[in-house]
Amino acid sequence: MATIKDIAQEVGVSQATVSRVLNQDQNLSVSDTTRKLIFETAEKLHYQKKQRKNNPLQSKRYRIAILEWVTEEEELEDLYYYSIRVGIEKQAQELGHEIFRVFNLEDWGPLEKADGIIALGKYSPETIRQLESYQKKLVFVDSNTLVYGHTCVMTDFETSVYQALAYLIESGHNQIGLLVGQETTADNRPLQTDPRYLSFKYFLEEKELYQPDYIRVGHFSSDSGYEMMKELIYELGNRLPSAFFMASDALAVGALRALQEASIPVPDQVSLISFNDTSIAKHVYPPLSTVTVYTEEMGKQAIHSLLQDLQRRDSGIPTMHTLATRLTIRESTR
Repeated sequence: MATIKDIAQEVGVSQATVSRVLNQDQNLSVSDTTRKLIFETAEKLHYQKKQRKNNPLQSKRYRIAILEWVTEEEELEDLYYYSIRVGIEKQAQELGHEIFRVFNLEDWGPLEKADGIIALGKYSPETIRQLESYQKKLVFVDSNTLVYGHTCVMTDFETSVYQALAYLIESGHNQIGLLVGQETTADNRPLQTDPRYLSFKYFLEEKELYQPDYIRVGHFSSDSGYEMMKELIYELGNRLPSAFFMASDALAVGALRALQEASIPVPDQVSLISFNDTSIAKHVYPPLSTVTVYTEEMGKQAIHSLLQDLQRRDSGIPTMHTLATRLTIRESTR
């Protein structure tokens, strides 16, 4: 029996486009020629729509806004939020909902047209109150907003850091450094210390291996990673730790460049484990060992949480969804 995938391959469009055309979605921006070709191909392949049980998440089509706290340029610099956004968009389109983006520093006017909002990133209490004034259903991703009464989707930072450090110690590393960023909220208010830093400090203090001299705090960018590692190489010389945990892939890429410029071989002299496992982690040399964060799954969970909230008549109880991670070992560690 023919499937939507078969039709999509035959016509040369996405499965989401085929699904929305076959479901008579008039809001879909597609040419009449393509729409006609999809129906003709479905008939030629003898496609039959499956009879589905009523799914409350699909019973009504919603307009969903993604509010991004980073700029478009920053999103491309560190692909973490890009990957989450892709997960949100894919899931929304597969379920037949309309999705659009609004960047924090741009006009928020389009949010008025949304049924619900998924806010990516870190937001201050003042900004959260601004979002509440739109009287839309809200779900936050990568920010603990339970205290403000809003559902959120998070990553298990603590366990992931512990696993990475335990692996390094078991591999014979007793001198371990950290490069981490200091984030601010969308309205440039300083946040508390990054949870990966706190977990790193607590774990190594318990092992009596914590060394403040091995720590640097900058920004979550490759340039910052480069500058912080250069500083450590200059200041520590032969005392440079044999391993580093990096709080993002972008930081690790910059640090790797600084080590290579100083002719310090990775992993023979210094091992690296980064965080996020964005596509760049696999494509540098050596490929980075990293904590794999299921960013697309975070996006999918955000969609499901928002749709559940939209289906409720009451406000419901806010929940936190914390996703596990996986330690992925590649050639940057020995």
